[in-house]
Amino acid sequence: MEEKNILALEAEIVTVLKSIYDPEIPVNIYDLGLIYAVDVDEDKNATIKMTLTAPNCPMADDLLNEVQQKTSDIKGVKSAKINLVFDPPWDRSLMSEEALLDLGLI
Repeated sequence: MEEKNILALEAEIVTVLKSIYDPEIPVNIYDLGLIYAVDVDEDKNATIKMTLTAPNCPMADDLLNEVQQKTSDIKGVKSAKINLVFDPPWDRSLMSEEALLDLGLI
């Protein structure tokens, strides 16, 4: 039963991440491919591995703060840690098909 709770929390985190939009691109950060991993441990600590479309993104702090805050606010999440990485670098191949359609790229 514990595993199901962890999986349910991970799914809820993904749902919340889909409500956060890149300020420069009208697509949520999950479908944009900025989220590399969402993990919740047995103590309900969440770790999100994510990137940005460019290392010099002027809205990086705001975006990271929003991910941190909204993830931390989920009932059942004890803590949230955001790991910002640039390896592998983001490119449009990481975008979901829905995001590509929304942007007219396919």
